[in-house]
Amino acid sequence: MEKSKDKVKEPFSAYGSYSYADYLSWQLDEMVELIRGKVFRQAAAAPRRIHEELTVALVTRIHGYLKGGSCKVYTAPFDVRLPDSSRKHKDIDTVVQPDLCVVCNPEKLDELGCVGAPDLVIEILSPGNNKKELQLKYAVYEASGVKEYWVIHPDERTLLIYTLETGNYRPSRLYTMGDRVMSEVLLGFELDLDEVFGEL
Repeated sequence: MEKSKDKVKEPFSAYGSYSYADYLSWQLDEMVELIRGKVFRQAAAAPRRIHEELTVALVTRIHGYLKGGSCKVYTAPFDVRLPDSSRKHKDIDTVVQPDLCVVCNPEKLDELGCVGAPDLVIEILSPGNNKKELQLKYAVYEASGVKEYWVIHPDERTLLIYTLETGNYRPSRLYTMGDRVMSEVLLGFELDLDEVFGEL
């Protein structure tokens, strides 16, 4: 009887609108994200090997480049809260966990993660999450002011960069094997896609 009394209400994505305050109260066995108050469950299975290898390759290179500076790189699970105006938990309805993100403003960091837009977000596509990454997250990243959004398709060995200009994303051309990619946010950082994709 005591267990059922204390049990946290199960969130459903089909109806209702939730806040970060709700999110903090859930005790779930799976990772979830909130996008404009709606719950999106992560894939039940662990990420594929290729996803993990790409994550390690990217975080190793980015961390090495940033070492000693004010910018920090983080990998999922790491809560990024994207408030509309108020930073109060009950008023925040978007909490995402990017595969990688770079935060250069230390005032955005607290013990719970990041509150406010990271400077750079990298998402690695997995089967079944393309719509969430390419439509839903694209929209909230653009609206919240994420300066650069990288989308990597591991199976196709491609990378697309969206750069924020006057409030809207400008897409790059599609990068692939043979390309060296420069970041406009991490000045001087260069990524050799032959090296990254060649390790997979």
